[in-house]
Amino acid sequence: MGCASSVYAAVGTKKKLSIPEVVVFVPSTRIPAQSDLQKRLRGLIPKDIADRLSSLRNQIVFVAEDTDGSAIPELRRGLEEYLSLLIGLTKKEYGLEGLVEFKWRSLADGKQQEASSSCIANSWFEVLSVVHMMAMLALSEADTLMIPKDHSGSSIRTVSSDCKREAVDLLLKATGYLEFCVRDVLVHIPPEIKKNFPKDLQDGVLEVISFQTLGQGTEIQLGLAVDCQKATLSVKRRLACEQLSYFSQAYHCLSGYDHINNGYGKKHMWFIKWKFLESKAAAYYFHGLMVDKGNEPSCHVSAVCCFLAAEEILSESKKACFTFCLAAPVTRAAPLWGAMKHLHQKIPEVAARKSQMYGYLLEQDKVLQALPDLPEFQLSLRPDDYQLPEIDPAWESEKWETQSQSLKEHLDDSDDNDETETE
Repeated sequence: MGCASSVYAAVGTKKKLSIPEVVVFVPSTRIPAQSDLQKRLRGLIPKDIADRLSSLRNQIVFVAEDTDGSAIPELRRGLEEYLSLLIGLTKKEYGLEGLVEFKWRSLADGKQQEASSSCIANSWFEVLSVVHMMAMLALSEADTLMIPKDHSGSSIRTVSSDCKREAVDLLLKATGYLEFCVRDVLVHIPPEIKKNFPKDLQDGVLEVISFQTLGQGTEIQLGLAVDCQKATLSVKRRLACEQLSYFSQAYHCLSGYDHINNGYGKKHMWFIKWKFLESKAAAYYFHGLMVDKGNEPSCHVSAVCCFLAAEEILSESKKACFTFCLAAPVTRAAPLWGAMKHLHQKIPEVAARKSQMYGYLLEQDKVLQALPDLPEFQLSLRPDDYQLPEIDPAWESEKWETQSQSLKEHLDDSDDNDETETE
């Protein structure tokens, strides 16, 4: 599984052990598997289009395998060019939608393709797989931006504000790809074909990753707000509550799928649970600070309840992080960054101080000790609006029109012959 493209080297006495470090979680990346696409397309479309499709696909396979998916700019260019040509196979007027099988596999399996390969005869499945891969590459690039290249082992990590903003842009781009898959690609694929999809291409899982990605974008924004002296407390609370909303949706969606029963699914679930708990702790902390501004004793009691809840939830999040890291494949969490770097220190401090300050109020009126509801806000992050590229001009050529007509006549003749033999 490609949790992250950045790797820490843990040096032992005998050999190096590389353990990936995770900031932005990247679900299992799927790449095209080697196949003779040229042979499958022979006689169906003009030779020059078949040659280009086969060549572009094989180039993507080679670069992905050779670089373990790290050559992101080159892969993105290849996928976009391939997609422009691939769209022609989805056009109903050409009658090619279900005539060619496309094979994909998980990048994490190396060249042991059979372990996770999917072979489906549907050109929309190929479009889905290409756009999904583009989304995973965007997540990988965002992860790389959030992990400094200098792995000196220091607990002090510096990521520039520009890198953080660029990472947010990439997360929005990835979400745009995923929402396009759910909204505009899956609708073209019959239910009986969808049943054979790998777990990570099911529409429910795609939606989970979309929520998770928006949650991580909001997490980075909250970190920027915490570091900014001009950001108000109300802005920080709003971002924390929005982050909680995204991860809450992702958590509840993923918990309803069989996807979590396999190794990758379990790790994915623990990541979302970890982030869900972190965002909940942050939301209660900032809400407590806001409530504590009131003058009534009930305000102070409610604030203390928020701080104590935040402290307890933060402790649970640490356990979830540990479980996530140990779940196969083993990874490591980055040193504390963003809002959590601040809150891991502030939440216990404020909870202890405010409990001592207003302890007498808690003793006087135990009825007021109910944990207040968190406010709900309209979610502000919006995914990029992705659309397929223009179809390659090669499909509009007169040579193709002639061959397309011949193919239709050939298929019609075959149907007539079948009916005659039946009679």
